[in-house]
Amino acid sequence: MQVGVRREQRAGERRVAATPETVRQLTGLGLSLMVESGAGDAAGFPDSEYQAAGAELAAELPPASVDVLLHVRPLPPDTAAALRPGTVTIGFASPASELPTVAALAAGGVTAFALELVPRISRAQSMDALSSQSLVAGYRAVLEAAVRYPRFFPLYMTAAGTIPPARVLVLGAGVAGLQAIGTAKRLGARVSANDIRAASADEVASMGGTFINLALDGPAEGAGGYARELGEDRAARQRALLAPHVAAADILITTASIPGRTAPLLVTADMVAGMRAGSVVVDLAAESGGNVEGVVAGRDVPVPVPGGTVTLVGLQDAPSAAASDASRLYAKNVANLLALMTLDGKVVPDFDDEIVAGACLTHDGAVRHPGTAATMEARN
Repeated sequence: MQVGVRREQRAGERRVAATPETVRQLTGLGLSLMVESGAGDAAGFPDSEYQAAGAELAAELPPASVDVLLHVRPLPPDTAAALRPGTVTIGFASPASELPTVAALAAGGVTAFALELVPRISRAQSMDALSSQSLVAGYRAVLEAAVRYPRFFPLYMTAAGTIPPARVLVLGAGVAGLQAIGTAKRLGARVSANDIRAASADEVASMGGTFINLALDGPAEGAGGYARELGEDRAARQRALLAPHVAAADILITTASIPGRTAPLLVTADMVAGMRAGSVVVDLAAESGGNVEGVVAGRDVPVPVPGGTVTLVGLQDAPSAAASDASRLYAKNVANLLALMTLDGKVVPDFDDEIVAGACLTHDGAVRHPGTAATMEARN
């Protein structure tokens, strides 16, 4: 079967859905790989390495020419509509926000697998692209903050005086948050963190951070270990309790998101106004609405405060900024999911397998994911 990898179509996206390493993995399973010329250039994987790994290069790869299409960003509706019936696609799909593409995939009889839907079970950890890319994003968030922060991160004791360490506050202690904590700690900052899941306290401590327990009542963990969205009363109480901690922070990094939903508002404009001049806020949830009021995805927004400004950073596509390692991890997630469905050189999804069934977005002319199907039905 012919597996294709095209250049990513979305502006600014530098990752690629296959690397020379995964080309070797997949050709070893009997699959044929065709890579569009230049697909890996921005991630540091030249055409020559793909050829050496066993892939065929194509100057241009029409969607209808492949049996399996691997991608990073959600496919545009016109690309989805150009696929042959029975084609298999694997990649991020953002089904909640890309309903026209979902409709085109279903109408075209495409079997689409969305990596956001991979079940959070131990057997699927090697296919969990949300986690692998969150790791990259958390690391990158700290570096972006450090570049913009006008002071040092670590403590320095010099003959000219003592420079105190930066105080970093991380909201959300999932994969991205924990990586942000560890990175900020390695840079010498004093790090604290909060997550509505009390069970995160031990994980925060293991990364060298201090956990802030707000003592919110009620269950806070949803399906798959993700945070549950709080009711408005509890959310307002959370913000009130967080306010003094936000005001005391030099660097604020927010990472809270709920798959398929608008990001929860954790920090209001009034809370930002209470921060010191020179402080930096990096919002990793900017693309899904943002955790911080006033944040704009892809932009730095200066907020006037006494003595200067606080910089709001709407970090957009953070993993793409570290495209090489992000692609290594992502491509391996994709290849592992494809390998699960490959038998004797053919891709044959077994829908009795909970990973395959859970990750399937569309198949045989229908939207298989219940939440997406319900959303589409409600809008029709």
